[in-house]
Amino acid sequence: MTVTESAPPVPEATDASEVTDVEILWERLARVEERVRHAVAARRATDPEPDDPYRGQYLTPEAVERILESRDAFAPVPLYGDEQLTSPYGDDQLPYATGQSTEPSAPAPHPGSRLDRLARSFGLVPLDVELLLVAMAPDIDPRFERLYGYLNDDLTRRRPAIGLALELCGLPAAGSGRFRFQPSAPLVASGLLEVTDPERPLLSRTLRVTDRVTAHLLGDDEPDGRLRGLVRVPAPADARNDRPEARRIAAALATGSGLVHLLDRGGDPAGLAVEALGAVGRRPLVVDIAALAAAGERTGELVRALATEARLAHGGVVLGPLEALDPERPEGARLLASLCTAVSGTPLIAYGKKNWDPLWTPDSPVPVAVLPPGPTGAAHQWRQALAEAARSVGLPETEATPADHLIEATASYRLDSDQLRKAATVASRLALAERRPVHPDDLRAAVRAQNGAGLERLARRIEPAVGWDDLVLPPATRTQLTELALRARHREQVLGQWGMRPGGGRGRGVIALFAGESGTGKTMSAEVVARDLGMELYVVDLSTVVDKYIGETEKNLERIFVEASDVNGILLFDEADAIFGKRSQVKDAHDKHANMESAYLLQRMESFDGIAVLTTNLRANLDEAFTRRLDVIAEFPMPDAEQRLALWDRCLGTEIPRDPALDLEFCAGRFELAGGSIRACAVTAAYLAAESRSPLTMDQLVTAVLQEYRKLGRLVLESEFGPWLAKERARAGR
Repeated sequence: MTVTESAPPVPEATDASEVTDVEILWERLARVEERVRHAVAARRATDPEPDDPYRGQYLTPEAVERILESRDAFAPVPLYGDEQLTSPYGDDQLPYATGQSTEPSAPAPHPGSRLDRLARSFGLVPLDVELLLVAMAPDIDPRFERLYGYLNDDLTRRRPAIGLALELCGLPAAGSGRFRFQPSAPLVASGLLEVTDPERPLLSRTLRVTDRVTAHLLGDDEPDGRLRGLVRVPAPADARNDRPEARRIAAALATGSGLVHLLDRGGDPAGLAVEALGAVGRRPLVVDIAALAAAGERTGELVRALATEARLAHGGVVLGPLEALDPERPEGARLLASLCTAVSGTPLIAYGKKNWDPLWTPDSPVPVAVLPPGPTGAAHQWRQALAEAARSVGLPETEATPADHLIEATASYRLDSDQLRKAATVASRLALAERRPVHPDDLRAAVRAQNGAGLERLARRIEPAVGWDDLVLPPATRTQLTELALRARHREQVLGQWGMRPGGGRGRGVIALFAGESGTGKTMSAEVVARDLGMELYVVDLSTVVDKYIGETEKNLERIFVEASDVNGILLFDEADAIFGKRSQVKDAHDKHANMESAYLLQRMESFDGIAVLTTNLRANLDEAFTRRLDVIAEFPMPDAEQRLALWDRCLGTEIPRDPALDLEFCAGRFELAGGSIRACAVTAAYLAAESRSPLTMDQLVTAVLQEYRKLGRLVLESEFGPWLAKERARAGR
């Protein structure tokens, strides 16, 4: 290659407005090439042996003498005029060179181009832009690699050194231009330019432009590859709701530093943050805060890359939930502070369920409370998400508009915008797989799929499989269960929109008590209510809660309540009197701490935002203060003869063959058993029938009842069993 080779021709445009960013970039690089040609020619003119193949690998005595005789290693290359080193963007006093400098500078970038927007966003003066172009040239045109190697006097160093960059920009090595490469200078501090080889003298250090900056100037808007899996750019459709809350947040962004904290009170802070940034013309960059915190030694690099990306994309950062970052811990607070400092000047919206601590960051944010959207707002979000999901997965156009019964089925769910969008997509895909419209059951399954696994590690998860028709209960008890379901379904409207539970830090939860003897259907009723609401049932395992060490029980319960508030499910405390028992008179330290546990539970249940069911065999054992905080109390009495007959029939089912002489009315009238015991008897009798390879007989049923009586410790009376007792004893050989 000869140094006289020309650069690729710059396409001509008939109108200045038609000039593309790439054409502008090529035009600026052509100017850089002209200065490189000038430098190469000057170097060849003073080089006694320009064609020496070992040039740059040794120094001759003559070369040493020339170096000693020269005052400066580089001769400045003339630029395009004698303009002062001032910024066209209003920087009268530059941080590294005064406005009175007589050193020449490059022309300002083409107004409105990507290069111009980059200079404005990062606060670059024309000299910074020129230095950036010099450093970036080898990444766009490979000819610059060899030319820079020649000018560096080392063909293995194919990027410009600081001294060479200053020479090409017409600046002396000892001038103020060298300060444009300090760590706090705009080019370096912003991450646009990397200065490598720190062990070398300053003028010999190599300059490198990050790949993302080069790609951006060439027209690529994809985020930095280092941020893959860490930053998500929502689709434009996510910012089209135009909710009033989003307009409030957008107004808060313009009040100062651009730092806003959304206090999550059960609303959709992430979705509102995306909308607010879209409203002010910013590209939302949603950060996976947990992945960032887990990056380890790469965290600092990723934070700098994120800050650079936000400025390049004219974006804003959405950060949360802050609980995942754990800013109460020193390392979490340091990471949050470094993030806020790195993106200073760029909108940053953080959200979480806890108040912002002023000690976390140098600047305090504008606080904005995010409340639940209410039934109307939630219905609008569901309609939009379902319609867009149906179109995206390819459902027929006639099925793209969700019906009213689908919107009604979502009334009891609490989801943020991301969860709602995912649930709508899953429901649409389930419908597409069977070539039918979306059904409420699809929505229920999709919403359950959004529940995190955190609560499942602390409680036993049950997917409801029984419905109202499977219950055999008195009318009064069924009425109470129905009331529980309607309270859960309409709590956002009653407690949120209408404000029927004001003040006192009270949550929007629904708490119910199921009281009755063992086996009367309490757990099964909770499962029925969960299925009616399209939720899952989580049974708290007391063995994972109660701890002999002081304070540990409360910590375990707090973890359960926190996880339960983020899932669409019902929390079931079976045998609740074990932890919700009465407070007693303090006689020793054990009594004191037992009362402290009860006091904690009283406060926590009142601030709970989910749905919880407590079951107990002895209602009198519960503290009266708990009773006052209950929304629904359902009594589960022992079933009467008519209900027992229905229970016997349902527990035996329709698949097991029955002997014509099977007398279920006798069993219902004589044996006073709860539903759980009747089910146990039915299962035992079924095993006996399977062993005999014959239909279920009365003898087998009575044998099963006798076993249940002995298991319960009840007396076996002839007045209850009648002639069947004698037959059983005869078979037993008595």
